[in-house]
Amino acid sequence: MNNDRRPMTVPELVAKKARGERVVMVTAYDYPSALYADQAGVDAILVGDTLGMVTLGYPTTLPVTMEEMLHHVRAVARTQPRALVIGDMPFLSYQVSGDEAVRNAGRLLKEGGAQAVKLEGGAPVVATVERLVAAGMPVMGHLGLMPQSVHAHGGFRVQAKEPAAARRLLEEARMLESAGAFALVLELVPDEVSAAVSRALRIPAIGIGAGPRCDGQIQVLHDLLGLFDWFVPRHTRRYADLGSAAREALARYVEEVRGGLFPAEENTVHQAELGDPETWMK
Repeated sequence: MNNDRRPMTVPELVAKKARGERVVMVTAYDYPSALYADQAGVDAILVGDTLGMVTLGYPTTLPVTMEEMLHHVRAVARTQPRALVIGDMPFLSYQVSGDEAVRNAGRLLKEGGAQAVKLEGGAPVVATVERLVAAGMPVMGHLGLMPQSVHAHGGFRVQAKEPAAARRLLEEARMLESAGAFALVLELVPDEVSAAVSRALRIPAIGIGAGPRCDGQIQVLHDLLGLFDWFVPRHTRRYADLGSAAREALARYVEEVRGGLFPAEENTVHQAELGDPETWMK
């Protein structure tokens, strides 16, 4: 439990790197999970478009809409967390035009209550990042495996494994920093690549499946708590098995209802004045 209620800000998150402090982030998609994450002391909560897979049942993040993102960002923001709330920009919310990118990012901040946005991509989105930053919207970048480009990647695979690809990733990371991004997610890249990027940038490089030498880490809350059973990514560690605990608890509930054990007397309300139902049901 973290009792420090000073709100995390974008400048403070960047300053953590200068002080040599690691940034801790998780995803969260609803009020209770955001509340637990904030009480645990995370620095930032990303309302990621991964909500499409772990809470809405989509096979990828691609079907997630702006309205769905806004719904979940609002729920997280209602906790009024100390942590910085970052809203993910879903597929096609920023790729069509700069005007549309500004409009949709603005909605995540104005209507959703986020304090920053995240978008995927390197060179093709640099102009978009510059425009959003110029409009006063803090932007987090995302390189390496980019789930919105899963079909182009040929699946969820480690990226930047070859020298040329690694050099390109580093170049694009520098471009995003120059465009004004305040931080960068590096997903599924070799440790050697993420270490080089972290050294080269003044802004924090936050890893997921990118090794221990990043400036911080982000993980999907459902993976950490054992709430997502499709698969367990190699890059995560389960700190609890709440999925099994939930199944066991619900199975007991089913058994007790069918066996007449629930509700019991302590779960029942009586009204003595009503007396025998035969007297008032006629």
